[in-house]
Amino acid sequence: MLKQQLQQKLQQKLSPQQIQLIRLLELPAIELEERVKHELEDNPALEEGKEVTEDFERADGDVEEGVSGEADADVDLSLGDYMSEDDIPDYKLRELSERAEKKEDIPFSVSQSLNEYLLQQLGLRNLSEKRVRIAEYIIGNIDDDGYLRRDLSAIADDLVFQAGQDVKEKEIEKVLAIIQDLDPAGVGARNLQECLLLQLDRKEKTAEVELAIRVLTDYFEEFTRKHYEKILRGLGIDETALKKAIHEITALDPKPCGSWGGSMETAMSQVIPDFLVEAVNGELILSMNNRDIPDLRINREYAEMFQDYAGNKANQTNKMREAVQFVKQKLDSAQWFIDAIRQRQETLQRTMEAIILLQRDFFLTGDETTLRPMILKDVAERAGYDISTISRVSNSKYVQTNFGIYPLKYFFSESMQTDSGEEISTREVKKIMEEYIDNEDKRKPLTDEELAAILKEKGYIIARRTVAKYREQLDIPVARLRKEI
Repeated sequence: MLKQQLQQKLQQKLSPQQIQLIRLLELPAIELEERVKHELEDNPALEEGKEVTEDFERADGDVEEGVSGEADADVDLSLGDYMSEDDIPDYKLRELSERAEKKEDIPFSVSQSLNEYLLQQLGLRNLSEKRVRIAEYIIGNIDDDGYLRRDLSAIADDLVFQAGQDVKEKEIEKVLAIIQDLDPAGVGARNLQECLLLQLDRKEKTAEVELAIRVLTDYFEEFTRKHYEKILRGLGIDETALKKAIHEITALDPKPCGSWGGSMETAMSQVIPDFLVEAVNGELILSMNNRDIPDLRINREYAEMFQDYAGNKANQTNKMREAVQFVKQKLDSAQWFIDAIRQRQETLQRTMEAIILLQRDFFLTGDETTLRPMILKDVAERAGYDISTISRVSNSKYVQTNFGIYPLKYFFSESMQTDSGEEISTREVKKIMEEYIDNEDKRKPLTDEELAAILKEKGYIIARRTVAKYREQLDIPVARLRKEI
């Protein structure tokens, strides 16, 4: 049996502009630049340039002045499209020619990949066609750090099924030995031990190098665990000799090809700050990094086209109405995007102002111990936004100061109380821990219990497990792995 009933519901829905703003807030400067370029290509109603504040329904003379003013700004780009070379003044031709020459002189980098570098060296070796194919396949399986992390049996199976070559593991191992003889030293190693030994084999065979080879060959596990007493007893040597051998080992590169990056990888690894905070005579000046983000405006032709279509309702056909609807959608989308960019900039500005207000001492001095305890709620209350908004703003954003570039998350830290009841940042505790670990006796490193006792003496009541958590956050190993001889 069907029933009819009335129901009242309270729902909260995000508008398309709010969704767009949320997505834009999360983007760092370099990704926002790409997002703006994509929107400019996708929406013909959106274009670069300062927004025209004059009304569209002004006199014809005013419109012509506005158009000519805009044309003057882009005259160098469009001059040749509307004038022949004979009509262009000589000084303009010289200027355009000079600019073209400057563009040709701009240097650009073309980096060689690790794979190409190894294949180039391989071409200098006198190898049979069969061995060349095996070597090419092995090189194709070497990772970015220079290691071959696949078993030779798996490579042999692949050569059978993919290349139709029945190759024994011994043959593959011989070819691998040829690759391991290429530069950089250590390439083609199957594990860390082999990588370090390959590098030592190329060094001059001094007493220290010979001893280092023995340590890595016979006592590799003891070396990684820093059980130096076992090594000393097993080899029957003194601490001085072992110390020299360990120095030879630690000077080696555990990732021989780790720094081998192309130009694109280098570009992607660069940090572009979203904010600039300068300390000048005790005053802090905040500015936004918008140099690669163009000004946006509504395309004048589309706006006038929509006004003409909308004003001529009497003669509209179905096709004309569809055209009007299309133009309106594009104009609305363009306006939404412009408003979202503006609101993003305002949100970022107010959030950064709140952070500067809370961490003023750090921006003036650069001293990490001056950082105050600060959580998302503190910034949200001062900026007037929701905590989720502050979280999105602080994600993947960077600020350039007089003392370096820092991620926004760097300024957030929890608080703890000293024995006197004073509230301090946990970052201050970490800084003290780090200083004690740096100055500890490396023969007998400080344990977590000893660090907790030292902090307690200084008035910081902190448990051992909390010390362990802070140590891990600082990426500092346990005492046993910090031991040296």
